[in-house]
Amino acid sequence: MAEITVAAMQMASTPSYDDNMAKAEELIRAAAAAGAQIVLPGEMFSSHEFQFMEMDAEPFKLAEPLDGPTVSHMRQLARELSVVIPTNVFERANNAYFNTNVIIDADGSVLGHYRKSHIPLGLPGCYEKVYSNLGDTGFVTFDTAYGRIGTCVCWDQWFPEAARILALKGAELLFYPSAIGSDCHDHWETVMRGHAAANIVPLVCSNRVGTETGTLGEVTFFGQAFIAGPRGEVLQKADRTSEMFVTQRFDLDEIREMRAHWGLFRDRRPDLYAPLLTLDGVTSPA
Repeated sequence: MAEITVAAMQMASTPSYDDNMAKAEELIRAAAAAGAQIVLPGEMFSSHEFQFMEMDAEPFKLAEPLDGPTVSHMRQLARELSVVIPTNVFERANNAYFNTNVIIDADGSVLGHYRKSHIPLGLPGCYEKVYSNLGDTGFVTFDTAYGRIGTCVCWDQWFPEAARILALKGAELLFYPSAIGSDCHDHWETVMRGHAAANIVPLVCSNRVGTETGTLGEVTFFGQAFIAGPRGEVLQKADRTSEMFVTQRFDLDEIREMRAHWGLFRDRRPDLYAPLLTLDGVTSPA
């Protein structure tokens, strides 16, 4: 059996980087003590969520390189606790800025990174396109000490193509760090449960709690980080307000057999999917 225990976190963040990092470390340590081998913090957990409430030059100062302080800190923690930590950062790469997951293995090494592909703009109170370039890594999987994982970020979670590509590339678990509030919880959870069920792959989603205020408004994050099983069933879910984590154990060999038995990947018809490569569904010019 290839058994693995995963954890999804949720916490409130403040403008204090040091306070946020201390809180994240405390939760990761507690999750590791509870048996978690992969622990998922939320999107932009080290800072206040400026993408929803600011449109100014100041937040660019929060960006850091891939080997910056957040990743360095989490590398030390991962090594000490022997846990995998997919770490979301606001990345600065020369004159480009990305919303990036850095995958830190259980020995503290960096396996690689994924840059958020889908960047929203026009949703009520969302200014993320002001700050982030479109990700250029494509959808990638990572062979960690405990299994092959795929990871996306927040708005990516509404796009089934991303989850399917990760599953096609052999992801045994999907991880989605998130920072989301308003009234879209049911849609948010349902679409990700669909990714898990359609690909027969467990899915881990973190979130944020608390209310954060900026110059252009405020956001109350709805928490409810959750872990879905390979049938799309919610196995664990956090509450709406607590800083906490949830854990779940999976047998990856058992799930692999389930995937093979269902035949979803056997019966795919890539020869019919050309419209997916277009914006309007037209496969050839009129």
